[in-house]
Amino acid sequence: MAQKKATEPSEPRARLEVEFQEPHLLGPLFGEFDRNLVAIEDRLGVYIAARGSRVQIEGEPEAAARARDVLTGLYNRLDQGQDIDAGAVDAVIAMSGQPTLDGIISNDVAEPPKVMIRTRKKTIVPRSKTQAVYMEALARDEMIFALGPAGTGKTYLAVAQAVQQLIGGSVDRLILSRPAVEAGERLGFLPGDMKEKVDPYLRPLYDALYDMLPMEQVERRIASGEIEIAPIAFMRGRTLNDAFIILDEAQNTTPQQMKMFLTRFGMRSRMVICGDPLQVDLPDHGKSGLADAVSKLEGIPKIATVRFGPGDVVRHPLVGKIVEAYEGPAA
Repeated sequence: MAQKKATEPSEPRARLEVEFQEPHLLGPLFGEFDRNLVAIEDRLGVYIAARGSRVQIEGEPEAAARARDVLTGLYNRLDQGQDIDAGAVDAVIAMSGQPTLDGIISNDVAEPPKVMIRTRKKTIVPRSKTQAVYMEALARDEMIFALGPAGTGKTYLAVAQAVQQLIGGSVDRLILSRPAVEAGERLGFLPGDMKEKVDPYLRPLYDALYDMLPMEQVERRIASGEIEIAPIAFMRGRTLNDAFIILDEAQNTTPQQMKMFLTRFGMRSRMVICGDPLQVDLPDHGKSGLADAVSKLEGIPKIATVRFGPGDVVRHPLVGKIVEAYEGPAA
């Protein structure tokens, strides 16, 4: 008869309990059909049981502690009047492994997150450690280069900061620009006037604006000139004072275009340049103006450079995996 192998002693499991004071917040905290609790269980490998206002968590000690922090952080957001969605749940789970990120996972429900952006439609808090660094730079520095893959919030947070400053009166206008990579002959074959030709390239900027302001306000401010959305070629020859200026998809500028754009910077203005250095779509593999500018300007006072990585992706978790797969070492 074969001898049974001695089983290794299993790691001791922790049992933690959290009690919440506001029963009306438990519905949005748990999510429809407890989907938020299920997400935490799946991601952290714990078991969660809700009994009235008390939640019991069982699992490995570190995972159980993280689950408790996630629930506390989400509850604090709800208690401060913020909404939570699947993206917020995923973000707080990811950040629960970064306990030094003050204000995101906090036991003090009276203290709001230290970094936030308020717009007409929502209050935005960072969803990763790098986003917190970026949001601090947006509030502090005059020129910011935001580098990294899609889905990390580079443009979205820049537009949010710009809208906050516009409605707060610290700038008079908001200028959003992108290079139209296929401008020239191909653009001429598209139907419509110039605005209709370039609008498809600028659509992500419109989408971000509509997320921050009611649609009628966006349209009214565009009509009045407070908000301007235009291809980078339209910036030539201008000096942009009292403005918050954002250049999106900056990796698709040439060095000459980037120099032209950067020198539009005027008095009492702020400029954010966003792009992914690994996604250059310039024809004939031309040199990117974004990489050229960062190499020349990084380290100059009041110019910040923030680099995002795959771990900062705040879209569907699969997007981060896809980015990692494409940016990993070649087979």
